[in-house]
Amino acid sequence: MKRIISIAAAAILAAALILSAAGCGKSDDKTIIIGASVTPHAEILREAAKVLEAKGYTLDIREFSDYVQPNTALEDGTLNANYFQHSPYLDNFNQENGTHLVAVAKIHYEPFGIYAGKTASLDALADGAVIAVPNDGTNEARALKLLEVLGLITLKPDAGFTATVLDIAENPKNLVIQEIEAAQLARSLQDVDLAVINGNYALQAGLNAATDALAVEDPGSESAKEYANVLVVKEGHENDASIKALTEALISDAVRDFIYNTYNGAVLPMF
Repeated sequence: MKRIISIAAAAILAAALILSAAGCGKSDDKTIIIGASVTPHAEILREAAKVLEAKGYTLDIREFSDYVQPNTALEDGTLNANYFQHSPYLDNFNQENGTHLVAVAKIHYEPFGIYAGKTASLDALADGAVIAVPNDGTNEARALKLLEVLGLITLKPDAGFTATVLDIAENPKNLVIQEIEAAQLARSLQDVDLAVINGNYALQAGLNAATDALAVEDPGSESAKEYANVLVVKEGHENDASIKALTEALISDAVRDFIYNTYNGAVLPMF
């Protein structure tokens, strides 16, 4: 079920992307090379860069459109840090790929939302309807847990943060759960009844979980803490001066205000 591509292939892709986008070369002591999803992560980082500049650091932001390459590029030393994922995904990635990446700070939370496709509401959902969910390990589990909270399915009692459709115990509406690459979920809306979409990809598609979703995760739930997006480095670099400076910038008042003022509830600071 899980479609994490091989670390070797991903590393080649990451290297090619970075070489073509910004040339090669390591950072110096005052330049931090960081990989990020396009939105909201790279946008938040550009705000943090202003704080870092006052401390004498330059932030070199490399944008990625998937959830694999920024981790493989961090593991091989092409990046100094990345910011795009939550801890359950990171832990699962390390286990699957033998990488040595660690979270150093919780920055924000993006509520998962379920969005209307061919069916306009949850009440109108017919027997046998198709619901699209992310196909990558922990995000699929997160989507299934949201469907369970909504009473659409019941998961097995021992289903954890790596649950898949095989862990569905009850499906009274005979829903067809279609696993799709997270980056393609918004584009799939016209072809499915509903879709559970990651916060960053929803934002890229012009969707706001707080205003456009039929239902969202409860920001006060354990999911908010569990799925907070984190700043990640390779093990052994947690105490680098540059990483400490980056962490301080990301949890600054300026960044908190930027998040509140920019995303209207679709992104919430965790500091």
